[in-house]
Amino acid sequence: MASTVAPLNADVEDLRTNVTAQLRNATGPSKVANLVVCYSPMMIATNGIWQGVNPLEFSLPLFILQVAVIVITTRVLVLLLRPFRQPRVIAEILAGIVLGPSVMGQMELWANMVFPQRSLLTLETVAHLGLLYFLFLVGLEMDLEVIKRSGKKALFVALAGMALPFCIGTATSFIFRHQVSRNVHQTSFLLFLGVALSVTAFPVLARILAEIKLLNTELGRIAMSAAIVNDMCAWILLALAIAITEVNSTVLSSLWVLLGGVVFVLFCFYVVRPGMWWLIGRVPEGESISDMDVSLILTGVMAAGVCTDALGIHSVFGAFVYGLVIPSGPLGVALIEKLEDFVTGLLLPLFFAISGLRTDVTKVHDPVTVGLLVLVFVMASFAKIMGTIIIAALYTMPFREGVSLGFLMNTRGLVEMIVLNIGRDKQVLGDESFAVMVLVSVAMTALVTPVVTGLQKPARRLVGYKRRNLQRIRHDSELRMLTCVHTTRNVPSVLSLFDLSNPSKRSPIFIYALHLVEFTGRASNMLAAAAASASSSSRSGSSALPPMTEHIFNAFENYEMHTGGVSIQTLTAVSPYQSMHDDVSVLAEDKHVSLIVVPFHKQQTVDGGLEPINPSIRGFNESLLSTSPCSVAILVDRGLSAAAARMADEHSLVLFFFGGPDDREGLAYAWRMVENPGVTLAILRFLPPDYRGQSFSGSSSYSSDADSRAINIRAEGKTEREMDDEYLGEFRARNQGNGAITYAERTVTNSEETVAAIRSLDSSMHEMYIVGRRPGESGSPMTSALEDWMESPELGPIGDMLVSSDFSMTVSVLVVQQYVVADGTAPMAAPAPAPAINVDPVRQYLSNANQRPPPGLEGYQSIPASSAADSRWSSGTVGF
Repeated sequence: MASTVAPLNADVEDLRTNVTAQLRNATGPSKVANLVVCYSPMMIATNGIWQGVNPLEFSLPLFILQVAVIVITTRVLVLLLRPFRQPRVIAEILAGIVLGPSVMGQMELWANMVFPQRSLLTLETVAHLGLLYFLFLVGLEMDLEVIKRSGKKALFVALAGMALPFCIGTATSFIFRHQVSRNVHQTSFLLFLGVALSVTAFPVLARILAEIKLLNTELGRIAMSAAIVNDMCAWILLALAIAITEVNSTVLSSLWVLLGGVVFVLFCFYVVRPGMWWLIGRVPEGESISDMDVSLILTGVMAAGVCTDALGIHSVFGAFVYGLVIPSGPLGVALIEKLEDFVTGLLLPLFFAISGLRTDVTKVHDPVTVGLLVLVFVMASFAKIMGTIIIAALYTMPFREGVSLGFLMNTRGLVEMIVLNIGRDKQVLGDESFAVMVLVSVAMTALVTPVVTGLQKPARRLVGYKRRNLQRIRHDSELRMLTCVHTTRNVPSVLSLFDLSNPSKRSPIFIYALHLVEFTGRASNMLAAAAASASSSSRSGSSALPPMTEHIFNAFENYEMHTGGVSIQTLTAVSPYQSMHDDVSVLAEDKHVSLIVVPFHKQQTVDGGLEPINPSIRGFNESLLSTSPCSVAILVDRGLSAAAARMADEHSLVLFFFGGPDDREGLAYAWRMVENPGVTLAILRFLPPDYRGQSFSGSSSYSSDADSRAINIRAEGKTEREMDDEYLGEFRARNQGNGAITYAERTVTNSEETVAAIRSLDSSMHEMYIVGRRPGESGSPMTSALEDWMESPELGPIGDMLVSSDFSMTVSVLVVQQYVVADGTAPMAAPAPAPAINVDPVRQYLSNANQRPPPGLEGYQSIPASSAADSRWSSGTVGF
């Protein structure tokens, strides 16, 4: 156990000097100078509480408890701040302040038992090890090519965002130097303060941009590129500051520190980097790097830290440069996957806890000093905002974007905390200055998200386009589709669906292929996504894409090259799964999409069953179904992606028609598919026993111009069943003599008979089933029993039944949900329809968009349907 003794001789005096330098975080310099803490090698682990000893008097149990308390406190604060959309770094810094002498440390029992002075050396050593590896990850995630491609605008934003706050911050500090830098080296104080005021936290900025949906915008791309340049310059300035601000150093020793740093950087770029390329070249194609090589690279992180520490620069600088020279690609991905969760989740919070333990608000006594430091910080932040506004004005950017960019560049985080901690270690910053700077940095970063969200509030363009579902467009006209893919396994089935959709020069298909990437906070993935979204047509920067994104993009581009009538634009969206549906909905509305195709959250296994790949995808699908601005189709792949299925000359499809908007939408899509010469379509219509067919001659109005194939039916006062008859009649009238289409009707009284009728089909003859998500009328006896046993409500009762293990494991399923468009009709809540009136398209959209009734509500909104033929279809199978 540690004990406090007086120095006995010169050796102990040397020990006192070395140890007290590490313990100056808890007490004032004058107090620590009289103490020495000795550690017994036998006091690491306890023999148990049964021997009457306190486990917290031993270093290992105490350290484990401290780590657990820090991590739990951090996680609790992350959860509490999540509704306010604050970045995680805020919670980590606040957790350290709460656990430190400012809050919990005021209780003497807590301070002596959980965070005693003798334990801080061990905690700080492990925290700096975590910091070392985190800065290695930051360097690993930075792409130097992005700086070359960032353009002049981002470069000028970065330079203006550093030079102005550095100059104004140091000038203001110099004016009030006698008040804010008492008892410290003034020149060193100004230099460290200038660096701390001018930096931008690149990892924190990436999280904020992804959280407020600005990552894929022009503003987000400029901010990210400028932050990378800013971060690089900040590290150079920090190295210079450390070299110059040695209080007792001479000019010659500072020069040697700078020269040593330059030699280290050159060695990393011209020796270490080629060695990494040689190591990557030794790995066979398709194989991952060996554990031995990974261990050697991770050992190199500590070696780089030791070198820069020995040179007189902080060890984190060496780890950062070492990570920067490792090439991005499979090697970088492997290192990130092995390190990121452990380092960011467990070790990094220890560093913020150490910073919080050093932040003692109770030592802030002088209001003049506090006020002047806050004034300096505000002046520097204002200078950064003004600098970005000036650059934005020179490039004719809107004023709001200039202000937003200025606030984004004021994002603080880890780099500033490192600068402040190094300044405190070197006695450049006092306890009071350190505490005030930490608090105002937290306050500034907390302001970024609400201010930028308010300035960039998405004023969604209320586009009044009418092609929000397939039933409203001609079956042989152009089709705009948005397809979402999560992994490379989703791509073959989607391409097979495109083939079935009959793309041709007469009826082209415009496809927006969107790769959905879950937001994990990794800067490399987000930068690649931003670059891909910025120039999807120009793929010169494709080498910067993550491997999976590059494979997906290449697959779609190859399909476009070898298929006529298809135009594909590849995009990437990085977002948390909880809000990913918003990104998809906004993109679909922006592009005037008629149909969104998403994959099911389960994939087929070798034995034919389905297993979940990511439970979050299911929540995304459900959210998209309720908020989509157009029709949605969920594709369940059970063999559609197989090479044999794609190479087959004939494709057999079955449409189960119960009635309702979703089934009519499925028929509209099947109508387009059956135009393909290699597709045959079987329609099985289910009817209740009380069905009585009616004739609707004269109720339809056809346009007489060249666009006569467009469906334009007055639907006022008609029931869903009447509109079903009309649309099926229209389909029959326009497909007379088409031998690829067969039609049958089945009268069923309950769900059991429905299941039996579907089971009677020979599934080996068919390739895909097409069903509506909400078949027939709500509560219909034909499907009501199936609704009680649904495992996947997003598929509806029939779709859920078809993908169950009781049915064929070789037939894919396409579940369609129609976007219900109210075109001059009464509001959905009205009991009776009102006469059609002329309304402004924007007002119409405002009153009708996103008013789809939930699956459990009675009835659906009437929509325009096709005209029926004068005669009904007869029961049985009919060939056209």
